[in-house]
Amino acid sequence: MISLVAFDFDGTLAQSKQPLEDSMGEALADLLAVAHVAVISGGDWPQFQKQVASRLPPRADLSKLWLMPTTGTKLYKHQDGAWKTVYAELFDDNVKRQILTAFDEALEATGFKPEQTWGNRIEDRGSQITFSALGQEAPIHAKEIWDPDFNKRKVIQADLRIRLPDVSINMGGATSIDITQKGVDKGYGLQKLRDASNIPLEQMMFIGDAIFPGGNDYPAKQLGLHTVCVKDPNGTLAAIAAIIACLS
Repeated sequence: MISLVAFDFDGTLAQSKQPLEDSMGEALADLLAVAHVAVISGGDWPQFQKQVASRLPPRADLSKLWLMPTTGTKLYKHQDGAWKTVYAELFDDNVKRQILTAFDEALEATGFKPEQTWGNRIEDRGSQITFSALGQEAPIHAKEIWDPDFNKRKVIQADLRIRLPDVSINMGGATSIDITQKGVDKGYGLQKLRDASNIPLEQMMFIGDAIFPGGNDYPAKQLGLHTVCVKDPNGTLAAIAAIIACLS
């Protein structure tokens, strides 16, 4: 029996960098009535608050919602009427400097420097450093056509893994590469969730759009969870409806 359903965010629950649509917020509220729900993604807490927490209808049972920013290196729970940090695992400054230097060198070496960018391309999220190829404020249409098959990022990822052997490097979102501490990926985050929630992995399901080798959702499959790979939020809505029907 599935007791918890975990989701990726960008491309799964919503379009990249966009908040939940009303229909998805209602679907998640329906799911929370029959199971625990977790969201694990590369964004930091301010994005989760804006794009997820604030978009759920008042009827949603927040006591069963687990929010896991920065690939699960942070965990937030709703307690006593407010969102509270359960844990946060942060990079030290020296490692951050090494990562930023490696990004510059990798982009120069691979030649993947787009002609136009929107906003900062590197974001320090404390426990994760995220590279967004077109910038943090890039429009969705530009993101969708830059690397739809992940091939550009696979080249950059391979170069970074040589330069940074002591960290984890995974692709996320539409144009992003996420760097976390060694061994930290969504599989790591889901194991931390198991410990915090006391829900065994056998009772968890994961839904994402990048469940393939090199994708930042793939560790959930490697962990042995039941997984559902979707193409977009519409596919996720269909999956949620089916899960609710089974659990009800």
